[in-house]
Amino acid sequence: MKYILASKSPRRREILEMLGVTFEVITSDADESSDITDPYKLVDELSLRKGLAVRDALLAKGYDLSDTVIISSDTIVAIDGEILGKPVDEEDAKRMLRLYSGRDHEVVSGICLIGKGVLGVSHEVTTVTFDEMDEETICNYVRAAKPYDKAGAYAIQGLASAYIEGIKGDYFNVVGLPVHRMCRLHQEIFKENLL
Repeated sequence: MKYILASKSPRRREILEMLGVTFEVITSDADESSDITDPYKLVDELSLRKGLAVRDALLAKGYDLSDTVIISSDTIVAIDGEILGKPVDEEDAKRMLRLYSGRDHEVVSGICLIGKGVLGVSHEVTTVTFDEMDEETICNYVRAAKPYDKAGAYAIQGLASAYIEGIKGDYFNVVGLPVHRMCRLHQEIFKENLL
C-alpha cells in the first residue's frame, strides 16, 4: 500500500519515519474552525475533514486510490472544559502552562484513515501530569521553547519534559500521532497490519 500523510506536522512525519512507514506528505487545506465543544468529537471531526480534503483533491486530479491510505490527525489539549490548540502568542502560552501547573490535563488526538471506499475515524486520550511551575519557570520555558506551533504550548519530547511528572496512555499521542490507535484502526479497516 501507498501512504499519504495529510499533515504538515514535522512530528507526525518523524513518527511515521521512525516506524519505517514509506509515505508522501500532502498537506490539507481543510477549514479547522468549529463550534464543537466536546474535545473527542472535535478531533474526530477535524481529522476527518483533513483526510477528506486531501482525498477529494486527489480524486479531482484523477488519482487512483485503490492501493492508497490517507492518514490524517488532529491534536488538542483539554483542561477544565477548555479546549487548547496552539497558543496565539507568548501570553497565551504562559496562560496554558499556568493551567497545567501541578495538575493533570488530557491530550486528545483524532486519527482518520481513508482508503478506496473505506474510512475509519477514532481518537486517543492521554493524561499528562505537570509538576508545579512558578511564574519565573513558565516565563523562562516560553522564552526558550518558543512553543507557538504546538498544541497546548509544549512538546513532551522537548524542554517541557523537565516539568512532566508522568503520563498515562500513549506517549506518541502526546507527540502528535496516536500510534497504537492508528495501527489498530488500520487492522480493523484494511484487515492487515500497518507495520
